[in-house]
Amino acid sequence: MAIPPRKKASDFDPEVLRLFDQYVHGLIDRRGFLRGAARFAVGATTAAGLLAALSPQFAAAQQVKPDDKRLKAGYLEFASPQGYGTARGYLVRPAKARGPLPMVLVVHENRGLNPHIEDITRRLALENFIAFAPDALFPLGGYPGDEDKARAEFAKLDQTKTRQDFLAAAHLLQGIEGGNGRLGVVGFCYGGGMSNFLATQLPELKAAAPFYGSAAPLEDVPKIKAEMLVVLAANDERINAGWPAYEAALKQAGVHYELYQPAGTQHGFNNDTTPRYDEAAARGAWKRTLALFERTLRKG
Repeated sequence: MAIPPRKKASDFDPEVLRLFDQYVHGLIDRRGFLRGAARFAVGATTAAGLLAALSPQFAAAQQVKPDDKRLKAGYLEFASPQGYGTARGYLVRPAKARGPLPMVLVVHENRGLNPHIEDITRRLALENFIAFAPDALFPLGGYPGDEDKARAEFAKLDQTKTRQDFLAAAHLLQGIEGGNGRLGVVGFCYGGGMSNFLATQLPELKAAAPFYGSAAPLEDVPKIKAEMLVVLAANDERINAGWPAYEAALKQAGVHYELYQPAGTQHGFNNDTTPRYDEAAARGAWKRTLALFERTLRKG
């Protein structure tokens, strides 16, 4: 039986994509999405079918298997006294590492440490980095295996404590055995916003690649010492509204930054588990991210 081709963002009405963005970021609930999407359901396709088509397909997109022999991967609990007390993350490193390696903190979207972010972490490790992806949902039981449940749990987090958990993770990773002491961060959506935040809090951070994330507090931008790769989608009104002020603050503070905003892209275009994925744009963003980390984290 032939597998039907994966849908692309262009297969959906822009209003459906806008509704989906609102749904996954908690601006409307499932019922609100279905009610709005019903206007665009034609033929045998229902509003629920549109939602299912837009939802992640983790297995189909997996690039690196969890048991890949080239990697050493596992979960690590760590102390976070200013946060939730104890946190946990997914630590991956090359199985046959030679010499101290640079480290990259990987920050997930607003669903916790799901299979896609674990796969991203393994991809980084295959590029000869030590990669660590904390799970903000660990204090509430961890990623529940269901994206809707994960979003619901995520809304219950005390973000003040969660930010401290990520700061604790960064400090842990910076001093981890086998590391060279040079730290970078990459994050997606919620994780992009967290990456921007961490850049203002960690003067020792060498590089940050926030993907379509909310801007850092403008008053804190002068604290940024890291080199920044700011990745934005072209069609992302919610996030892009904050970019002009953020860019002005980066310029005024003298922060070394690059903007990558490929044409025709949707919020989440790097996530290859959903139809919003744009292969060419994602490849360009990944190439730039790796180049940033190679340039800033390898040297002594």
